Amino acid sequence: MRILLNITIPHDDFNAAVRDGSVGNKIKSILDDIKPEAVYFTDMHGQRGAVMIVDLPDASGIPALAEPWFLTFRANVEFKPIMSPVELAHAGLEAIGKKWA
Repeated sequence: MRILLNITIPHDDFNAAVRDGSVGNKIKSILDDIKPEAVYFTDMHGQRGAVMIVDLPDASGIPALAEPWFLTFRANVEFKPIMSPVELAHAGLEAIGKKWA
């Protein structure tokens, strides 16, 4: 199942990593370990942030996605299951609609 991660990174820990020159290696290490399908860096509510898409075989993989961000930057991580248009087309919405109409 594909998961969308919204990662919000507090200023203090990230700033410290920028100042000591370790931020690039820390980000690279996290991304090399997680191997996202896509990742984009942006702002999240006025803080640094990232949006990442990963393929997660089962829920037991959640800690491996979140802990590197928690432990490295004290970041907040939100998880949202997502579907492609093809997956949505196979969801059986018509049958669900008839059942619950």
